[in-house]
Amino acid sequence: MKETNFDLMSILQFTNASIYQREHLVLSEVSLTVNKGEFVYLIGKTGTGKSSLLKTLYCDLPLNEGDGSIVEYDLRKIKTREIPYLRRKLGIVFQDFQLLTDRNVSQNLIFAMKATGWKDKKEIAARVDEVLQKVGLTDIGNTMPYQISGGEQQRVAIARALVNNPQVILADEPTGNLDPEISEDIVRLLKKISLGGTTVIMATHDSNILSKLPSRTIVCEDGRVLAKAEGVPVTQPPTRMDKGTSSPSDQSPPHQDASLS
Repeated sequence: MKETNFDLMSILQFTNASIYQREHLVLSEVSLTVNKGEFVYLIGKTGTGKSSLLKTLYCDLPLNEGDGSIVEYDLRKIKTREIPYLRRKLGIVFQDFQLLTDRNVSQNLIFAMKATGWKDKKEIAARVDEVLQKVGLTDIGNTMPYQISGGEQQRVAIARALVNNPQVILADEPTGNLDPEISEDIVRLLKKISLGGTTVIMATHDSNILSKLPSRTIVCEDGRVLAKAEGVPVTQPPTRMDKGTSSPSDQSPPHQDASLS
């Protein structure tokens, strides 16, 4: 049997898209393509639009200018009632874990599964065991989140993101609250997941991670999105910053971006 070439299969695209926070333009003329099974860093200083870009992908922010698609959903045309179905094809991992503190580890996963339509108790239990094993956690299902380390809590959050076999994982600063050694373990785990065909986009501003575990990198800078070759720093001429275009949560002026492919 011929091995599937994930790199030939596009799963996410933007073409001349503008990313807004309310009426404030954060990133302009974004054009990029990400393929199935890729592990991609999304980097930039705080406030340069990383989170806004991710939020647009899972429809927390609308796309009103340009074109965009993810897992075969058109982000310009998607209807409100379709958004939950889109999100079932995505796994989202946050910096602060967002685990339910009044439920144990297994119950956190079960809660997410029932919310997305799982009903059969045996199937739920088997899937919980499977994803916990995949992230390197066994025999902690009955443990409360506050009884485990930050790195273990993030692994639980990744397990939760995996329960629906997502096509894409969007990880927003998943190592931001972790020590360097633990951060590397989390990134290695996400990279391992991508080898199975799940696309992973990880937002970060941790330069140490990029140097130790290099991969394709997309840069948010000065209101633009730029491609960066693996292990090569981005260099570009200074750009003029227009006044009056920054937003409260993403303080970045609009500029034309470079196309990514």
